[in-house]
Amino acid sequence: MINRWPQNLTNKPTILYEKSLRSGQNINFDGNVVVLGDVNPGAEIVAGGHILVMGRLRGVVHAGAAGDEDATITALSFAPTQVRIASHITRPPDGGEYGDRPPEIARIRDDNVVIEEYQPPR
Repeated sequence: MINRWPQNLTNKPTILYEKSLRSGQNINFDGNVVVLGDVNPGAEIVAGGHILVMGRLRGVVHAGAAGDEDATITALSFAPTQVRIASHITRPPDGGEYGDRPPEIARIRDDNVVIEEYQPPR
């Protein structure tokens, strides 16, 4: 399992947003986006690179917006209304339970968006 950011995305600039995004707010950035807070329903992040949310992800997120399928989306609490990576789009199942779960990461694997438990590099 690969959990490091691919080399082609680590050279992108990174923006650090140090508060929660509320409904109606959005971030649109060509590089990587790190949020120290929550992304609430109705908020949106569009990033050319990776997205990392150090809180609850409950809004819309689009990583690799310029078509980079190596981009990932990671959150401490993963319950987005919609996930996009490059041209791939998915949403959680209806009635999903989001209790106490470990951090999760979304990435493209075999031409599908997969969401799995985050495993830090060793």
